[in-house]
Amino acid sequence: MIIDRPDLTHVDPAVRDYIESLEAELNHLRGKRTPVEAAPPLPPLEPSEPPTTFNVITLTASGIAKRTPRHLYTRQRRGGMGIFDLDAPDDEPPAILTVADESQHLLIFTSLARCYRLPVSQIVEAPVRAKGQPVTGKMTLAAGETLVAALPDEAKGAVALVSRSGFVRYLRHHVFGEYMKPGASMFDANRIGPLAGICRTPGDGDLFIATRMGKAIRFSEKLVPPQGGPGIRLEAGDEAVAIASVYSDGGVFLVDADGKGTIRLMEGFNPNKSAGGGGKIAMNTDSMIAAISIQNRDDIFMISRLSKIVRFLSEEVPAKEGVVSGVNCMAFRADAVVAAVASPKI
Repeated sequence: MIIDRPDLTHVDPAVRDYIESLEAELNHLRGKRTPVEAAPPLPPLEPSEPPTTFNVITLTASGIAKRTPRHLYTRQRRGGMGIFDLDAPDDEPPAILTVADESQHLLIFTSLARCYRLPVSQIVEAPVRAKGQPVTGKMTLAAGETLVAALPDEAKGAVALVSRSGFVRYLRHHVFGEYMKPGASMFDANRIGPLAGICRTPGDGDLFIATRMGKAIRFSEKLVPPQGGPGIRLEAGDEAVAIASVYSDGGVFLVDADGKGTIRLMEGFNPNKSAGGGGKIAMNTDSMIAAISIQNRDDIFMISRLSKIVRFLSEEVPAKEGVVSGVNCMAFRADAVVAAVASPKI
């Protein structure tokens, strides 16, 4: 809309001078082109994907859960507002986000480092915005014990776990098979500390442990003793929050509670020769939430405390070899990112 400039003859001279100075500054800015303006436009969004049997699974810490076919989540641009997902009570925010095929079993881990197997098909299937149902009926949880992490079971590779205190354990896939005792303990959380994160690893890579304050360590998974051991030495007030499996030619998606993220390339993050050393800065933040191994053109899903979920392609996040503060990956107000997961693009 074009508005004609009104006659300012009878306007107070001070007001007129102010308006004219603003007009001059506006004309000056119009003559500039910032790097963002000069950049080519982004390509149009691709169709998200055809119907699939893969499901996005959302859980709260107490075990309220639902699953929704992944193709029902439309891709947005990085930095999108997202859409509401799990409809749970205000005091039951989402805590876990994962993706699994409806034919698989889900491995659900608790704060006491105990594991339960649950068929994905037994989790209620519902639309994107819908209420969940408890999945803890067959789980015997101790007072104060909560659900912390989940991933689909696979008959290959291994699972690595890290406690908040930085203790790491590495277990082959057969430990989690159909004959696993429900609630089997992976380590003594009462002595070592609560479970912080888990990841699946092919068995021949490195482990990357990230802390709340943005520090991390990388070392070969073969360096982890059979019964586990120190993975990272923490500074006062810090705690481990995530673990990921990486290779030297890969990267890790790091995201904090403010919705800022980056893909940290391992080419610029050299491995330690031993586990248990001090971390170095991986991302400038004091509220790291997740560290996720990224493959080429993965889809990233992020969910907030208020249950807003966003989906975008990992290639929209700049990959860096050095330390950065990250770019906006999710927009919100009076909210915070609580979980994230990557899923291969179909």
